[in-house]
Amino acid sequence: MLRTGIRAFSAIRTRPALRSFTSSRCIRSQLNSLDIFTEEETMLREAVRRFATDVVGPKVREMDENEQMDPAVIQGLFEQGLMGVETSAEHGGAESSFTSAIIVIEELAKIDPSVSVLCDVHNTLVNTIFRKYGTKEQQDKWLPLLAQSKLGSFCLSEPASGSDAFALQTRARKEGDLWILNGSKMWITNSYEAEIFLIFANIDPSKGYKGITCFVAAKDMGIKIAKKEQKLGIRASSTCTLNFDDLKIPAQNVIGGEGQGYKIAIEILNEGRIGIAAQMLGLAQGAFNKAVPYTYERKQFGQAVGTFQGMAFQIAQAAVELETARLLTYNAARRKEEGKSFTKEAAMAKYWSSVVAQRVSGQAIEWAGGVGFTRETGIEKFWRDSKIGAIYEGTSNIQLQTIAKFIQKEYS
Repeated sequence: MLRTGIRAFSAIRTRPALRSFTSSRCIRSQLNSLDIFTEEETMLREAVRRFATDVVGPKVREMDENEQMDPAVIQGLFEQGLMGVETSAEHGGAESSFTSAIIVIEELAKIDPSVSVLCDVHNTLVNTIFRKYGTKEQQDKWLPLLAQSKLGSFCLSEPASGSDAFALQTRARKEGDLWILNGSKMWITNSYEAEIFLIFANIDPSKGYKGITCFVAAKDMGIKIAKKEQKLGIRASSTCTLNFDDLKIPAQNVIGGEGQGYKIAIEILNEGRIGIAAQMLGLAQGAFNKAVPYTYERKQFGQAVGTFQGMAFQIAQAAVELETARLLTYNAARRKEEGKSFTKEAAMAKYWSSVVAQRVSGQAIEWAGGVGFTRETGIEKFWRDSKIGAIYEGTSNIQLQTIAKFIQKEYS
């Protein structure tokens, strides 16, 4: 796990000086920059990069055109140990750091943001809820499956509850040792391929959000996929409407306790936003990586188009924006690992990375000219995929509202 430590140092005595602030020479402690990673994290990045390039890369266009995730890609993610990044070895996971999960998400997004978000939701939302809020029995039952073979899905949003996620209408009532769920969910990522679902429902509407409870259900309990959405971008990532008609869930499948769903969702989405920031960061870098080399190969008026000042300045500006998104994302990840507050930083990272993703991927199309507008290069796909960053796991306006509240609290 990445830790930024401050080592104690001893002052070196010097001759007395005229001013006290010059009486000793400052020795800098060994502080890591934000692009320093452990050997394990560096090796992981290289391994994921190879997997994404060699296994995912050849399938990207076909999956996008078919709007379907290739089962072999999902299987590959499990085989590579990328579906239980933070899960303990005892439960079949890699037992790695949160930063490791962010690295995985970023590297996958450089090749295909659809695959990246599948892995992201599975790790930062589903697995984390079991690790943080599940009982030992629940962890022993579900975490090995999630690490080795079964895709997970996080079911919160509904037709009438988007940004106001806790206006949800799905209800659960107790009958003996069972909870009976009725309602529907919308915009649910991974839901077409998933076999394990975390479902948020209200067990007592009179208590408002304090009645919201988190349940775990397997697909074969009777979860119905009503509609698979056809989307602008991340088309290989499934987004479905789910219906629950008297869905029977055992009482022992309540996660975190009755009425704790609100707390769970709020806390987990803060972490998830760092994952989306990493996805948008990787997406932007992927578009940059595809388009910039072309600008130095394509010649007009006797010189490479990337060397014209107007183009060169755009590329330089995009590189600066990529670096700011990277620093915000990894700063939020490290703060989370260090046990520091990170809600504001996660909102900043998610907001800015989504802005940069749209901007850089859009410019990348223009840098490649006519060929960039075709589906042949895959650059236009990054732009289509980028738009969702401003919408899911909290819209850009919600992120700005969160940031503004922290600023108000600090200064008012």
